[in-house]
Amino acid sequence: MKNAFIYLLISLFSLPLVAQQEEKSSYDKEKLESAKVAFITQRLDLTPDQAEKFWPLYNQHSKSKRSLMRELNEVQKSGEEQMSDQEAVETIKRRFDIEQKILDLDKAFLNYIIKVITPRQAFKLDEVNKDFARHIYRMQKRNKED
Repeated sequence: MKNAFIYLLISLFSLPLVAQQEEKSSYDKEKLESAKVAFITQRLDLTPDQAEKFWPLYNQHSKSKRSLMRELNEVQKSGEEQMSDQEAVETIKRRFDIEQKILDLDKAFLNYIIKVITPRQAFKLDEVNKDFARHIYRMQKRNKED
């Protein structure tokens, strides 16, 4: 019953997002974030005390990771234009440096977060994030088919 309620809640939050996205090619960021919080909190079975400590850390980590991902994307795009072999080597090195920063950030986050949530919950976090993304993708796909 609890799972059905959470999925209903996520669906209610997500459906307007998808409909709005089709109309304006944008989405309601607050509703999406609320749905994500509900989804992750339920799937990890966070206690109220855990959630209170977890979400500020998770949000800061996500912000830092998004910044590095944007930087990585810019590096990837720079490879689309013609470049010399030396420039290609430098671009590859820069890409690996950024990827290493992302890996280091993830490691540090997981080492810190297991002081707030259990190691099993921390282990599940990556898969739960992917499940949420798949859930949103499927909803968008279904709405486009309708």
